[in-house]
Amino acid sequence: MKEDIVALREQLVIDHIPLLKHIVGRMCFDTPGSMERDDLFGFGMLGLLAAADSWDPSRGLAFSTYAYPKIRGAILDELRRCDFLPRGRREAVREVEGAIERLEQRNGQKPTPEELARELGRPIEDIDATLLAAATAVQTSLEEGPGGDLASMLVDPRCDDPVGSVEWEELKQVLVEAIEELPEQEKTVITLYYAEELLLREIADILGVTESRVSQIHTRAVYRLNRTITALTGGVPELPSEAA
Repeated sequence: MKEDIVALREQLVIDHIPLLKHIVGRMCFDTPGSMERDDLFGFGMLGLLAAADSWDPSRGLAFSTYAYPKIRGAILDELRRCDFLPRGRREAVREVEGAIERLEQRNGQKPTPEELARELGRPIEDIDATLLAAATAVQTSLEEGPGGDLASMLVDPRCDDPVGSVEWEELKQVLVEAIEELPEQEKTVITLYYAEELLLREIADILGVTESRVSQIHTRAVYRLNRTITALTGGVPELPSEAA
């Protein structure tokens, strides 16, 4: 009997390695310099093993549904333990937060990433890197991460209301319009990521850039989408970027 349980556990893990790879391959994170994306796979494997140990099929929940949050949660837990937001990055995030506040007071609306770059006298790539670091801090709920306006600008703009509700239909139309207004590269990343559900590596291959750069472009696009939604609706839905 014990051997059967062990064999079932091993088979569950083997069968769901593609799920693990899919989760890792779509996580837009700013990882520490000493950490590779393969490390995320290792952290997620711990979650997959824990799921295989604790899953109860009699409850009627599919293993993949049960394992998803455990895999992602294990990765997030490990990232929280890492100092991926050192002093220099925290200062850069605070500078961006301050620039957003100044420009919004000055112009009556939240700034574009390009306006942030001009305000701070930094290349747009530096702003992209800072936004990705801030988004990672938001997703891992780090205390030293951004809060308030910047945090709300970096969550995926999806509706918490049931599909088919009036609120969902209204937000969906706003999103369609906002996506159409994105610069071409950002529109491509958003389309490939959400509509085609490609992995970051696959998108990187199409664009001829690195996975890290795709994460940055994705984060910039999410910021820009939320900026447009804020302008059109007066607010951004406070939602997690993925199920955790």
